[in-house]
Amino acid sequence: MLLLLTDYLKNSYSALNIFGYITFRSIFSCLTALSISFFLTPIFLNKLNKISFKQSIRDDGPTSHLKKKNTPTMGGVMILISLLVSILIWGDIQNKYLWLVVATMVCFGFIGGIDDYLKIIRSNHKGLSAGKKILLQTFFSLLISSYIFFTTSTIQETQLIVPFFKDFNFNLGVFGFITLSSLVIISSSNAVNLTDGLDGLAIFPCVLISLALGIFAYVAGHTVFSGYLGFPYIEGSGELVVILSAFVGSGLAFLWFNAYPAEVFMGDIGSLTIGAILGIVCVIIRQEFVFFIMSGLFVMETLSVIIQVISFKLTRKRIFKMAPIHHHFEIKGWKENQVVVRFWIITIILILLALSSLKIR
Repeated sequence: MLLLLTDYLKNSYSALNIFGYITFRSIFSCLTALSISFFLTPIFLNKLNKISFKQSIRDDGPTSHLKKKNTPTMGGVMILISLLVSILIWGDIQNKYLWLVVATMVCFGFIGGIDDYLKIIRSNHKGLSAGKKILLQTFFSLLISSYIFFTTSTIQETQLIVPFFKDFNFNLGVFGFITLSSLVIISSSNAVNLTDGLDGLAIFPCVLISLALGIFAYVAGHTVFSGYLGFPYIEGSGELVVILSAFVGSGLAFLWFNAYPAEVFMGDIGSLTIGAILGIVCVIIRQEFVFFIMSGLFVMETLSVIIQVISFKLTRKRIFKMAPIHHHFEIKGWKENQVVVRFWIITIILILLALSSLKIR
């Protein structure tokens, strides 16, 4: 919004040219989202406590979690509000990718909001059924992926890129692109949701991954850097840096209140939506494999659930003491903050590995 205004006035005031720089707008989109979230979250928490929007806790979970029962949930609303306001202020509202991310926020926020609401009114951890949730996610993901494919202007925007190998790309075609993109968005959304089980466990890795994806988005949207590093040039994708920076700000502000012991949980309206946003960004900049590497923590959490379910159905035995795997380590004796910090460290290592693909080709 500010970009349109300054474009109109910059001929009279040359200093306003600075608003045209993505780096400048990214810094202030981060600070704006951070400030909004810091200011509004205490007010929002007070409202949540008054209307008793409390988190439902699994009866079969670690006993240490029972004390979290009265913690307010749906704190993800504040992440999304601060993110939306910030990107509308500092983002280029004529950029199609900005509105694509906003559409993803609205669609998956709708799913998560219904899920949280049902959990609260039923006073248990079972909200929207898994089948209905996947059906809605699939419907929205197919719409979003189809829009991306049919609005592309170059073949590079729909290719599958394999990291660490130069010019090792595959043309996916319409069916392959839409299918893969939908799977990435759905998987990312649910993986973050599964990981969001301990105080601060999910939000900080998402912030770190956003920073890393911001680097890839900047390269993909820059003609010189993308050409030098052998990346496909995706026109307009550099604007994603402003969006990801806004999420970094809103995510860090939320972590302030979500750090152990948490004052608020993000709920499914936060985790499902954040995962979908990260997924759509990696699809736009064609970095699915890189995203898989840096999101290894989420992959590990998801696989632990899948393995546990398959093992129990086939053998009636459990591989892990409890799934997702962060609960397994809790039951083994790790303190909650130990699990969280150690998983953060794993994420940092994986992100560094993913970033190495920028040059190793």
